[in-house]
Amino acid sequence: MRHIKVRLSGGAAIGIFAAMSASVLFASSVAAQSTITDIGTIDAQTVVPGKAPGYSPYAGRNFPSRVFWGDTHLHTSASLDAGAFGTRLGFEDAYRFARGEELTASGGERVKLSRPLDFLVISDHSDNMGFFPALFAGDPKMLADPTGRRWYDLVQKGGQDGVKAALEIIDSFSRGQFPKALEFLPGSDGFRSTWDQIIAAAEKYNEPGRFSAFIGYEWTSQVPPGNNLHRVVIYRDGGAQAKQTLPFTTYPPQGSTSPEDLWKHLQAYEDKTGGRVLAIAHNGNLSNGWMFPIETNPSTGQPLSAEYAETRARWEPLYEVTQIKGDGEAHPYLSPNDEFSGYELWDKGNLNLSEVKKPEMLVSEYARAALQTGLLLEEKLGTNPYKFGMIGATDSHTSLATAEEDNFFGKHTGAEPKADRASHEFMRNGDVFLMGWQMVSSGYAGVWATENTREAIWDAMRRKEVYATTGPRMLVRFFGGWDFTDADAQSRSPAFAGYAKGVPMGGDLSNAPNGKAPTFLLAALKDPLGGNLDRIQVVKGWIDAAGARQEKVYDVAWSDGRVPGSDGKLAAVGNTVDVATATWANTIGASELVKTWTDPDFNPALRAFYYARVLEIPTPRWTAYDAMRFGVKMPDEVPMFGQERAYTSPIWYTPKG
Repeated sequence: MRHIKVRLSGGAAIGIFAAMSASVLFASSVAAQSTITDIGTIDAQTVVPGKAPGYSPYAGRNFPSRVFWGDTHLHTSASLDAGAFGTRLGFEDAYRFARGEELTASGGERVKLSRPLDFLVISDHSDNMGFFPALFAGDPKMLADPTGRRWYDLVQKGGQDGVKAALEIIDSFSRGQFPKALEFLPGSDGFRSTWDQIIAAAEKYNEPGRFSAFIGYEWTSQVPPGNNLHRVVIYRDGGAQAKQTLPFTTYPPQGSTSPEDLWKHLQAYEDKTGGRVLAIAHNGNLSNGWMFPIETNPSTGQPLSAEYAETRARWEPLYEVTQIKGDGEAHPYLSPNDEFSGYELWDKGNLNLSEVKKPEMLVSEYARAALQTGLLLEEKLGTNPYKFGMIGATDSHTSLATAEEDNFFGKHTGAEPKADRASHEFMRNGDVFLMGWQMVSSGYAGVWATENTREAIWDAMRRKEVYATTGPRMLVRFFGGWDFTDADAQSRSPAFAGYAKGVPMGGDLSNAPNGKAPTFLLAALKDPLGGNLDRIQVVKGWIDAAGARQEKVYDVAWSDGRVPGSDGKLAAVGNTVDVATATWANTIGASELVKTWTDPDFNPALRAFYYARVLEIPTPRWTAYDAMRFGVKMPDEVPMFGQERAYTSPIWYTPKG
């Protein structure tokens, strides 16, 4: 086995390959221009020439050839809760860190990413945008209010007093009880000034070809007593357009907690500026059944309508499926036959734990179930409102986009590295609580784009050619078609066959040719700094002829020559983790997996979706690194290792109409 070091610029660097030929596995060497339509799709007829124009197979290539890594959900000191938790790093610090600079975290530790990111969305909360900097500075108007004075005093004390203030601020906002005298509303000088600062920082650090700094914000709607309906809004545009309108908020009279009103606001922005914008929902696991409604629109109490389905599909092409506050792909209650469905769950209650979770809520909270619901609603309403791609993000409130287990700086400054952060209560409401060890070191978005620019990355998001990881930067390809063969998987550049003969992740198949089932081309290459690969799975969901939900998880490619048992299940890959030293050995697993697979249970009359899930071998969890570095013993219930993973955007099948 040969080893070669390869050096590439920015966060797309590949690192050390297991074999020289792996460097061309994903056709990832050079960025190229693509043909993009108004909605960001790729014209497959112009992507791959029928015949190469000369000797070089890459000459004339016209498809996304690189993965760009980023965080679409990061908070700075400008967010009211992040500031109260103790974050003192601002917009510029966040960009500098994401670009690879070493900083001092708010808690005093030096910190740096293992590799730079390629893009970043600073998504500070739109409600009370600029509130915390004014409070921290001791604005006389803030201190004149008794609650403002009390919060100011707690924040000045810092530590757990600051955390207490932050939790009170979040809870008062969640319950609709935020003091009127302290509100920063659109139209106020403070709100306008903060938005202008956000735009200015993004413009300063945006460097096309090297780093993309997106303008964005988080709309933090939640239905009292705290059912999460948050969305991150991302602009394709620069400051000249973005500053023509202000971010949408939830507090009346300017704002609303209804997603439909957010979508109207986004439409008004595009109508006024000619720009483009999209929204990404997150943490359905904390919505207590409100994120993906099945029959009734939570905003109106009326049955879901065709207009609702069409409008949601228009504005929300992606879903944030994994982050610090839990993984949202699947739940064991909904997927009892999937042994990997219980990964890093937060399923005790809603956002502020004011309402305990009930099992019947789960079907409207998790991505896999929502994708099934989308098929049901498409049959009923004509449009699939939950036809989303999947990405990961951190939702960190530290200005630090850290998602690696050995470099995890927590949800907020009060949870930055220290000896007792795992054993300390993260939050509590009555008898319901979450411990610090339940924070998840996750996640990032991998985007297949033609170049590192706002426009190219945003277009890839819009067409859903993206995937989520829980932190590792593994490379994943997923194509669907009708004619893939084993020879396509043997190519060192499967993307050529993928685009020429099928559609990529986020795409659509329809009208099955007579006698044919969909075939899929899957390829995964390990993160050079991460664990080897255990397996690639295809997750299929469909609605059967009786209208019932169905799902099946297929192992399609795996390492170490294992043979499925009589029950069709593949044995565990093994575990080389040494918890005491927080190390593991890549003596099991594979550096790459490539495979074609045909659905053996295909029914051309039934709607279905397919997505790939890639699993690493077990590696140490951040709690193991904390135990080793601080010399502490973790409580017995604390997990010390896990299997990191990636989730691709689905490919959908629609029968003949």
